[in-house]
Amino acid sequence: MEYKDYYKILGVSKNASQDEIRKAYRKLARKYHPDVNPGDKAAEEKFKDINEAYEVLSDPEKRRTYDQFGSQWQQFSRAGGRPEEFWAQWGAHPGGGRTYTRTVTPEEFEQIFGGGGFSDFFEMLFGQRGGRTSRTTGGFGSGFDYQPRPRRGRDTEHEVEISLEEAFYGTNRTLQWEDGRKIEARIPRGVRTGSRVRLSGQGEAGSGGGPAGDLYLKIKVAPHPVFQRDGDDLKVTIPVDLYTALLGGQVEVKTIDKTVKLTIPPETANGKVFRLRGLGMPNLRNPDKRGDLYATVDVQLPTNLTKQEKELFQKLQNMRRR
Repeated sequence: MEYKDYYKILGVSKNASQDEIRKAYRKLARKYHPDVNPGDKAAEEKFKDINEAYEVLSDPEKRRTYDQFGSQWQQFSRAGGRPEEFWAQWGAHPGGGRTYTRTVTPEEFEQIFGGGGFSDFFEMLFGQRGGRTSRTTGGFGSGFDYQPRPRRGRDTEHEVEISLEEAFYGTNRTLQWEDGRKIEARIPRGVRTGSRVRLSGQGEAGSGGGPAGDLYLKIKVAPHPVFQRDGDDLKVTIPVDLYTALLGGQVEVKTIDKTVKLTIPPETANGKVFRLRGLGMPNLRNPDKRGDLYATVDVQLPTNLTKQEKELFQKLQNMRRR
C-alpha cells in the first residue's frame, strides 16, 4: 500500500505553519494546473496529489489525524503488522467491538483496505466528517468515495497604472498571464489611486469544484504635468500677464476635457484662486456628477523691457509715490 507523504508533496516541513502550507499549495497548484499543462497526465496526477495534500494539511483536525496515522503506518511496515493497534486507535473493531491480534502480510493488509493506496484509506477515515458518499468494501467495515470539499479560490490583486485622462474617460486594459490566459478589463470613469476594480471569478481557481476567487485591480493614477487631483476636484495654475491682472480681461483655461474662458477682474492679485464649478473629475459612483476645477492665478511679469517701457514704468512708479 502506497504511503503518501503530504508534507513532501507540498515541499514543506512537518512543523510548517498554515500560512506556509497555503503559500506552497498556491505555488504548486499554479505550476501543475491542467490549464497550464494541457494533455500532460503526469502533471494532472501531480495536481491531484497537491490538492489531496492541501485538503488534509489545511484542516487542523485532519492534519493531527494524518500525523498520528502516518507514524503508525511506517511502524506497521517495519514491524510486519499489528492491526489491533490501528483499530484501537481509530475506534473500528472487527467483530462488533472485539479486538483480536494476528500478524498479517503486506499483501493481506492491502486486501483489507481495498488495494486503493494510502489515500483511499485516509478517505475512509475522513469521509463521514467530510460529507462523503458511503460504499461497502468487501464486507469489512465501510469506505467512502472521495469527493473533495469545494473550496472557493483565493482573491488576487494586480496593480494597474493609468493616466489622469484615462481615469476621466474610463479605459480598458488587457491582462495576460504567463500561461497565456487573457482577459479584457474595463476601468470605470472616476477611479483614483487606491480604487479597486473587482473582476468576478478571475482570481485563483477553486478546488473540489468550488468557484474561482475574484481579481481586484488596484488602481494607481500617474502624476499629471498640468493638473493636481484632490478627490474629485482638480487644481491648475494659469498664467496671467501683468496688464490683464491690473486692468482686467479674459484668459483661456484648459480643463481636462475642453477649454473655457475665465474673466479676470481688474487688480487681480497674484495667487488668486478661482473656482470653476463642475469642471473637475467625474464621481466614481455617479459619473454624471463632477468635482470642481480650482484655477490659481500666476501673474507673469514682462521681460526684456525697452527703454521707453522702462520710462513709462518709472513714471507710473513716481505717480504712485505722490
